[in-house]
Amino acid sequence: MNIFSGLEKFGLKSAESVQLFEDNKKSNQQHAHQQDDNQQTKPAEQEIPPEKDFILEKTVRCKVCDQVFKTKVVKNGRVKRLEPDRDLRPRFQYIDTLKYDITSCPFCGYTAMNRYFDMISSGQIKLIREQIASQFQPKSQSEEESYSYDTAVDRYKLSLLNTVVKRGRDSEKAFTCLKLSWLLRGKVETMSESTAEEKQVKQVCEQEQEEFYQQAFEGFQKAIAGEMFPMCGMEQCTVDYLLACMAFHFKKYEIASKFLQSVLTSVSASRRMKDMALELKDDIIAELRK
Repeated sequence: MNIFSGLEKFGLKSAESVQLFEDNKKSNQQHAHQQDDNQQTKPAEQEIPPEKDFILEKTVRCKVCDQVFKTKVVKNGRVKRLEPDRDLRPRFQYIDTLKYDITSCPFCGYTAMNRYFDMISSGQIKLIREQIASQFQPKSQSEEESYSYDTAVDRYKLSLLNTVVKRGRDSEKAFTCLKLSWLLRGKVETMSESTAEEKQVKQVCEQEQEEFYQQAFEGFQKAIAGEMFPMCGMEQCTVDYLLACMAFHFKKYEIASKFLQSVLTSVSASRRMKDMALELKDDIIAELRK
């Protein structure tokens, strides 16, 4: 599967041959929140607010082409955090905030996670201009009041390609893959299976989600071997716990146990994280006993 599929619409056909992680010889294996209103019906006057109520437009100047454009961001004071998934995928009421973690210039194609958009060197700008902007075919500004999952996925893939082109850190590539996988998980949770065609489309989305999860797993392992913490804003105990969750998902129980031990012996890990690590450890033991 070509992880950059879909970017052809931007004129970036050469993305098909891009290798994500250098010397990566391993084979690529790899609930938006829904209201339960069946048994306990909400009061008639209480309506689910539209996603656009939780976002605003921010004006940004591109570091690569110097053009000014608007991007949608989340009103942090408006969103209510819910319990995250076991692997720390964030959840919020009424909105998947992951869709708004990317800034993308509609003029030259320079795209990055919000935290990294302005963190670009002159050498990286040169690479982006040569390998992205020179091919990029600008599209008309989206009229969407909020980003659809498909739009958000395209933006993340552009971000990933830009990170490879600018020779970004393995941790940045891995984190982008992880967030893309989480985003696709959210999309899957909204997809219907009422027809054979819908089931097939959902299955393809699940396969793509798994592919990016695998890339994230391998990428973070490469990153911790050569980078310092904090990594993408995460301390070592957080990354270790995350890798343990991913290793458990891929049934690599020995690797999962190693990372869990690091969390459980960490002096910086919170009580909550250690409790989650203990729960995961119990699940590993249960699987090994089967």
